[in-house]
Amino acid sequence: MATTKQSAKSSEYSAQQIQVLEGLEPVRKRPGMYIGSTDLIGLHESLREIIDNAVDEALAGYAKNVWVILNRDGSATVVDDGRGIPVDTMPQYKKSALEIVMTKLHAGGKFGGSAYKISGGLHGVGSSVVNALSEWMWVEVGRDGKIYRQEYAAGNPKTTVDIVKQSKVSEDLQKFFYNKGTTVTFFPDNKIFPDIAFDFDTIKKQLRERAFLVPKLYFHLKDFRGEDVREVNYYFEGGIRSLVEKINENKNPIHKSIVIRKSEGDVEVEVALQYSDSYTENVESYVNVINTVNGGTHLTGFRMALTRAVNDYGRKIGSFKEEGDSITGDDTKEGLTAVVFIKMPQDMIQFEGQTKGKLGNSEVQPIVNTIVREGLSTFFEENPSEARKILEKVYLAAKARLAAKAAKEAILRKGALEGSSLPGKLADCQEKDPSVSELYLVEGDSAGGSAKTGRDRKFQAILPLKGKILNTERARLDKIIEHEEIKNLIIALGAGIGETVNFDKLRYHRVIIMTDADVDGQHIETLILTFFYRHLPEVIKRGYLYIAMPPLFKLSAGKVSKYAYSDAERDTILKEMGNVKINTQRYKGLGEMNPEQLWDTTMNPENRILKQITIEDAEEVDAVFTMLMGDEVPPRKHFIQTNAKTATLDI
Repeated sequence: MATTKQSAKSSEYSAQQIQVLEGLEPVRKRPGMYIGSTDLIGLHESLREIIDNAVDEALAGYAKNVWVILNRDGSATVVDDGRGIPVDTMPQYKKSALEIVMTKLHAGGKFGGSAYKISGGLHGVGSSVVNALSEWMWVEVGRDGKIYRQEYAAGNPKTTVDIVKQSKVSEDLQKFFYNKGTTVTFFPDNKIFPDIAFDFDTIKKQLRERAFLVPKLYFHLKDFRGEDVREVNYYFEGGIRSLVEKINENKNPIHKSIVIRKSEGDVEVEVALQYSDSYTENVESYVNVINTVNGGTHLTGFRMALTRAVNDYGRKIGSFKEEGDSITGDDTKEGLTAVVFIKMPQDMIQFEGQTKGKLGNSEVQPIVNTIVREGLSTFFEENPSEARKILEKVYLAAKARLAAKAAKEAILRKGALEGSSLPGKLADCQEKDPSVSELYLVEGDSAGGSAKTGRDRKFQAILPLKGKILNTERARLDKIIEHEEIKNLIIALGAGIGETVNFDKLRYHRVIIMTDADVDGQHIETLILTFFYRHLPEVIKRGYLYIAMPPLFKLSAGKVSKYAYSDAERDTILKEMGNVKINTQRYKGLGEMNPEQLWDTTMNPENRILKQITIEDAEEVDAVFTMLMGDEVPPRKHFIQTNAKTATLDI
């Protein structure tokens, strides 16, 4: 990605570029309005704002490095080697621009000023909000051969902007940015955030993501909180092409990656895409460096362009046999990996929601549509063999879609995927309200029988699954619908599948996987998880999918019995029970427990332990399922060899 050229005027970054829109008072009263929430997501949103301010200096062409340091005391430090926040006095306020930026909401260099053409963080907004939500913060700025520092508490200045002789930053970092750049250190306020512990892996993903988006920018993450310092560094030359190829590294790409770059007015569009022989889609979208997890007009424009370009080329080379034949947008999704990345001036962006999850600019859709369609058409003309591979892929997807539709209609005629005809194996609950209804997916008829007897019929439904279900990682929808066990599961859930899915019809808001605590049970569990992640991911995203945790041991002494869910808990209970003769029973399967025991240990809401399934890193989850459940053996073999020593085998 070429660095944006800066005019002499735009390279200036002083107090004249700082504008103030309103005060800071509301932030501590309603933090959720500014960072989305005060949970761990909101905590990391605060750090992301500071990181993105540093990244913006790189986007503007002035910074080459960003450091993120997790300090022993729980604070976080973000450093860049850019120009440094201005420190000269703003005449209208008679205060340093640094103080205004850090203590006034909507004060910064990105509101119609010329200091930044594009940006991800909101500089004054992000910095001041994080300052307001921090127990304490200090900022150091290197400008004009001097170090300036100011300290704050809960957003209020505790010192003036002073020139200091010695930086607070560790000496090993000082040599990189001494007298140049901005350093922000803050300690989140536990009156605002219930949990103030930063997660290393979450931050690592944030930095890795930005390293792909901003080529030739070095990211350095260090964590000093443990006994051993954890460190990771990122630097990528290839930009979003590298990201697409990384996502596809364990898949079988069917053509070389395609990259389209073009600007129209103030909007710069960059798209990378590549098809693999997999059946699932992985598309990410960004505005500047913000991950628009809910898409928006740029993603809509991309999808329209892809569908149109493929159809146009198919007609041009005579691939369609009949007049009116065409592929749909859903057909283009199968096996597609893509990144849609646009850059535009901050004051133009219209996000839907405070946390910037969806782009709302209507004018962006036709811009992306035109640029991508023209770029793809050119690629198809210049690379006819690659274009034919893509056409063959989407045609197969279209064929599978029609086959799945026919299979579904056949099933509807026989019994119905939806409606009143529920599977005979399903022991349904009496409750009709999905929000209080539970569906247990139980391994085998034996355990299913115990679960049916031991359950609370009012709100707990049981669906036994016979053996190992189909591996849906490598199966199209028509084959999935024809598989008896999965078909029963789809009917029981009630939401349908594929293009007609409707999650408002989901019959249970707790779907609980309950399998034996052995290798076979874990395999079945993985197969079920694969089905939900690949074909009904919304069940996971809405927080409806769980794994039951049956006990591993029953410890009996006379009439006293206790259950242990791990080896460590067993050892603790043995010590607590003293020197009496204790009978230890190791449960090999759910069928070894009678209905009363299964209820007491695994199904009673007052006693049971459930693991909720969540998706924190979609890219990583996609890679894991591809590796573990896909056709490629070498990556899976490497994973097993690497992790064999950490495995606990019950032989």
